[in-house]
Amino acid sequence: MPLTAKLLILSIAAQVLLTIGILLLMGRERVPRVMSGEISWQDIAVDRSAYPLRARLLSNNFDNQFQLPVLFYVVALLALWSGSIGWVEVILAWLFVILRYVHAVIHTTSNSLLPRFSAYTAGMVVLCVFWVWVVGRVLLLP
Repeated sequence: MPLTAKLLILSIAAQVLLTIGILLLMGRERVPRVMSGEISWQDIAVDRSAYPLRARLLSNNFDNQFQLPVLFYVVALLALWSGSIGWVEVILAWLFVILRYVHAVIHTTSNSLLPRFSAYTAGMVVLCVFWVWVVGRVLLLP
């Protein structure tokens, strides 16, 4: 397997690691509060508003990992399926993942809207370029 394919697979793994990491942090914030009785089961059965802010930020960010990243997984797998992975795909994939980490850090700490929105938008632009590039390669290359 070429190095570029391995690096693309590593970018997918890094995005999965981010999602699992956020899940674990969220569990660490939420589970003890419910188990201790600080928050009742009834208070969280329908919505998350009973949780403290940090737990809600982590929960919102975890949900966010199933939005744009799903499109990333599809385009990365399409690139792998096509069999012709170059450095452009690798750079775009890693740039997207890095921006997702930046977004997650902002979202789960300061939650400052302008930097968070900027990271999200930059990631979306990179993802769009990634899609155009991969679809162009798949359709135009023999």
